[in-house]
Amino acid sequence: MSDIEVRTAEAAEFEAVQAVFGGAMMFDATPDDLGRQLFEPERTLVAVDGGEVIGTTRALTRELSVPGAVVDAAHVTGVGVRATHRRRGVMSSLIGRQLREVPEAIAVLWASESAIYGRFGYAGAAWGIGYEIELHRVGPTNERIRPGELGELTVDDALKELPPLLRRLQAQRPGVSGRSDLGWQKHLQDKPDERNGRLARQILVHRDEAGTIDGYALWRGKMNWTATGPANEVNLEELVAPDPTAYRALWQHLLTMDLSAKLSYGYAAVDEPLQQLVSTPTALDRRLNESLWLRITDVPRALQGRRYVVPINVVLDVTDDLIQSNTGHFHLTADGDTVTCERTDAPADLALSITELGAVYLGGRPLTEFAATGRVTEQTPGTLNQTTAAFGWPVAPASLEIF
Repeated sequence: MSDIEVRTAEAAEFEAVQAVFGGAMMFDATPDDLGRQLFEPERTLVAVDGGEVIGTTRALTRELSVPGAVVDAAHVTGVGVRATHRRRGVMSSLIGRQLREVPEAIAVLWASESAIYGRFGYAGAAWGIGYEIELHRVGPTNERIRPGELGELTVDDALKELPPLLRRLQAQRPGVSGRSDLGWQKHLQDKPDERNGRLARQILVHRDEAGTIDGYALWRGKMNWTATGPANEVNLEELVAPDPTAYRALWQHLLTMDLSAKLSYGYAAVDEPLQQLVSTPTALDRRLNESLWLRITDVPRALQGRRYVVPINVVLDVTDDLIQSNTGHFHLTADGDTVTCERTDAPADLALSITELGAVYLGGRPLTEFAATGRVTEQTPGTLNQTTAAFGWPVAPASLEIF
């Protein structure tokens, strides 16, 4: 690394950053005006060798729902190093500096290769379900749904109507990322060369009896014929329906598409209620996947930022090899909306690393999972189960998009 400089990016380096990331992921970076507008050079680090960008990592300014709250979270993306500069410590330098400098108390990402990020204190904090549904087998129930109306929106109308629904979902489920106005424009952008042979995106909405939109689904169709007839494919990109009636109505519509044989959806939660809406749950071919990885960068602020299911009074002995200020004893107390977390010299009740603390932060994984392998150790009898209960959450975390 002696001949490689790590520094903050410049605004004019957007294409260079995109090219490095695209090369690392093996796709061609294409012109993207909205992507350029969303580029935050002051939050992007580049590694430069001989005046040429050879490594990058970016942090996006976004919010994330956590148990009982919505907080600022650095959304890390665009991590890549040119193949010619591998195994030289470039990525370690980029990620280490990024984590020490981000102003948010937590950072999150989707891991293209999970083995990489555990080295830096990240942990899988949310699981996701990918569905490949055989529509001729799944058998939607004949449950009657209260009156409502399905319809479609233009992109312009969607930009006004959909953001409040995403915010409502954030109030219900941890792990959901917020979007700025520009972020919504990027999310709803529909370039023909990025459709992978599918139709233009459809923006399906449900309106309640008063005419208010209370749920939406973004989906695409793809024509397919077999020897026995039509077997079209439905690709569901996103479904947000905080209201139960809207949830049922949208899924019933998607599961009964004419001429269709399959439906795919990659961002379901592990506790997705969909299985309640079909008569043959085994036809919901489910794949368990890692989704959101989380790294705590400031222990007191992070633990004070979320809420806890039951009152808690515990001293945590935390170790962090990368961020020294995270190492030490922290006294966490919580009762309802009153939460405090302060450094202390008091003896610890539980000992764990920053990795395990990140894994349980969203409430989707229990501390007892890591105690079973000795990665969490109980110093005061009884505190493991109490703290596990406090960190849990009634609703599983889920991330709706790869950013």
